Amino acid sequence: MSSARGRSLRRFVVLVVVCAIALQLYFLLRIACMAVVDPESTTFQRSEAWRLMREPRPLRWRQQWLDYPALSPTLKRAVIASEDSGFVEHSGVEWDALEKALAKNERAEATAERAAQRDGAKAATKPTRAPKVVGGSTITQQLAKNLFLSGERNVVRKGQELVLSYALEAILGKRRILEIYLNAVEWGEGVFGAEAAAERYFGVPASRLGTQQAAQLAVMLPAPKRFEKRPQSPYVVGRAATIAARMGQVELP
Repeated sequence: MSSARGRSLRRFVVLVVVCAIALQLYFLLRIACMAVVDPESTTFQRSEAWRLMREPRPLRWRQQWLDYPALSPTLKRAVIASEDSGFVEHSGVEWDALEKALAKNERAEATAERAAQRDGAKAATKPTRAPKVVGGSTITQQLAKNLFLSGERNVVRKGQELVLSYALEAILGKRRILEIYLNAVEWGEGVFGAEAAAERYFGVPASRLGTQQAAQLAVMLPAPKRFEKRPQSPYVVGRAATIAARMGQVELP
């Protein structure tokens, strides 16, 4: 009886390993295709489209693909300066940034736990506010997540994100990664890519963005749905001035 259970367990383990390998091969094939074919959509975009279609208001979707040479160098520099200053040097993952993010998340969780303990019975009746989770992700990691993965945060998903990031770097290279990222990233509800963002917020093509305008778009990227409500807020404008000052030091791929 025990030997039968052992055989069943081994078969299950073998099946899991085979499925995991097949999944990685599927991802690698899709990435290889992206070397020559522009992706029509990402996993994140499809989930957003489905969410918006279920709402009573009409679906509004803005996106227009621009090849790498047509993308504004000013916007490229602004996004790299804001999102991933080491983009041209790293191999897809910034381990120091990940370690710092992990330490910050652990401190935030510890603080939340202490606050819950202090509140005692009150915390039992009132939901404790979850601490803000910091990702420490590079542009390559953000693209890997948007292209293929869900938005949930767990160890397995993060591990898959790291594997995909290295695959993107090895197969596509920096220029193609940045090209796909700038054409697919969210800049507001139903607004995807640099061209749609430039038209939405400044009424100009992405190729005509000025330094301050490009920097403001870069500042919006971590929370576009929040910043789209006040794209000219003092925070966005002030932070954009800081990004603009760094742009001259950015090396483009």
